[in-house]
Amino acid sequence: MLVTESGTARANPAAVPAPATARQRRRRSWRRRGSEALWGYLLIAPTGIGLAVFYLWPVLQTAYFSFTEWGPFGGHEWTGLENYRTLAGDEEVLRALGNTALYTLLGLAGIPVAIVFAALLNRRRLRGVSVYRTLFFLPVVTMPVAVAMVWRWLYNGEYGLINYVLSLAGIDGPHWIADPATALYALAAVGIWTTVGYNLVIFLAGMQAIPRQYYEAAAIDGAGPLAQFRKVTLPLLSPSIFFVSVISVIGSLQLFDLVYVIGGSGQSARNNPAYPRIQTIVALFYDKAFYTNDRGYAAAIVMALLALIVVLTAVQFRLQKRWVHYG
Repeated sequence: MLVTESGTARANPAAVPAPATARQRRRRSWRRRGSEALWGYLLIAPTGIGLAVFYLWPVLQTAYFSFTEWGPFGGHEWTGLENYRTLAGDEEVLRALGNTALYTLLGLAGIPVAIVFAALLNRRRLRGVSVYRTLFFLPVVTMPVAVAMVWRWLYNGEYGLINYVLSLAGIDGPHWIADPATALYALAAVGIWTTVGYNLVIFLAGMQAIPRQYYEAAAIDGAGPLAQFRKVTLPLLSPSIFFVSVISVIGSLQLFDLVYVIGGSGQSARNNPAYPRIQTIVALFYDKAFYTNDRGYAAAIVMALLALIVVLTAVQFRLQKRWVHYG
């Protein structure tokens, strides 16, 4: 501070910082943004590295292997599109694709089943909703191999519990997994049983988010419970139905564990007369990669499956504009 002759104090011009120039302000802004970006990259690095190592790199490596042919003792050579040319005319691939498509359609039948159960649990003044929800959700958190082992015993044609119950009514049950007429439908029933609990929780949450005023207005207009369900619940539940349908299709196209445990693999699968009827695309991929050691062709199969999943998901997102109502 400086003191003038009149005794007043004023600021020292040398002590007052000069205003920052435009270049200095831009430089500080860049430094601040760079620091924030650096911290952001550091925070997402663990997840990003994990995705790159365990997801992105295997996809790229499999895509490369799909253009190669492997020898019986390892090693591979570039063959171009030869695997894909063979894939286009392979009857075994077409049969596995048909089995996968039918299983996917049967799996979608579990969506209305879950909607019905969710509507029943969404009734007002219903006691024990959390208990019912837990019981329905238990198959979802159970290990798939354990589920498949239990159902393999239940489906046994000689001493299975299902055929024993049918025998009490005088019905001679079939060999569910060894009969080509029933094998795929038996697997689909298990698939629906394991996923209906997850779908139910999604639908129940969607129903509870619908404002009660809509139902009250519909009741004033004379709509009964069924009309309210059809005109109010289903349209406002369409985003949840769309989400469940997308993940159901993706999960069904990747079916493997039930086929591997219940239907068998390798030589045990070849001893099962119904195995050609339940062999899916992923099961065929496993057979080619780890049983016949044709890894290049197996990579081509799984890359074709990836393309199919991408196309079907894109179609679903395209069609959802016609029937999904947001808000």
